[in-house]
Amino acid sequence: MFFYLHWYGYIIVLPGILFALWAQIRVSTTFAKYDKVPSRSDWTASDLSRMLLEKYNCNVLVQPTGGRLSDNYNPKTGVLSLSESTYRSNSVAALGVAAHEVGHAVQHEEGYFMLKLRSVIVPVVNIGTYLAIPLVIVGVLLEWIVVSAPAVGSAFISLGIICYSLATIFSLVTLPVELNASRRARRMLAETGVLEADEIKQVGKVLNAAAMTYFASLCVSLLYFLRFLLIIARFRKND
Repeated sequence: MFFYLHWYGYIIVLPGILFALWAQIRVSTTFAKYDKVPSRSDWTASDLSRMLLEKYNCNVLVQPTGGRLSDNYNPKTGVLSLSESTYRSNSVAALGVAAHEVGHAVQHEEGYFMLKLRSVIVPVVNIGTYLAIPLVIVGVLLEWIVVSAPAVGSAFISLGIICYSLATIFSLVTLPVELNASRRARRMLAETGVLEADEIKQVGKVLNAAAMTYFASLCVSLLYFLRFLLIIARFRKND
């Protein structure tokens, strides 16, 4: 527990947490604003998704899912899930979100490198973040016990630091994946003529607000990693 009891650690991550809260509020309010604006084409998000998937040769199932803003594309199952309110909506915001998720499906179809990289590192990240703190604790204990060979403990600590950093690497890889999907969404909506120029600008505001949540996630991850390093350094210095 001593890794989490240093007050300065919380001060380090506070700006990131505030940034993340602001980003989440911004995406919610921006989506709510443009979810009230019906598209002139009157396409629903589900119909748009199926049309775009067919156009770009993606064999993907579109289905509704529970929750709000829980829209996602799963490359493992080949399923594009739209939250129930989005699925049947013809709003500018809903069409933008649907096109963004189709963007991920097109990434998958085209073998977009960053998406493949993210899929590969997911299980590694899950294991690494689980092992990080135990490895550091073992390393510190070994430094106490094996005084004649401090390199052994340092090796465990270094391995723990590498494992903890995987979460930050995942956030770093996720960012370009999401930005690329949003660019694809705007381009697809323009090419198909589903939305007019002013509507695409409104979609851009929704997608830009969503992108800020990924920037915030990366910021929080970096600050937590810095906090982790400082706590280890402080602890080793004191002992």
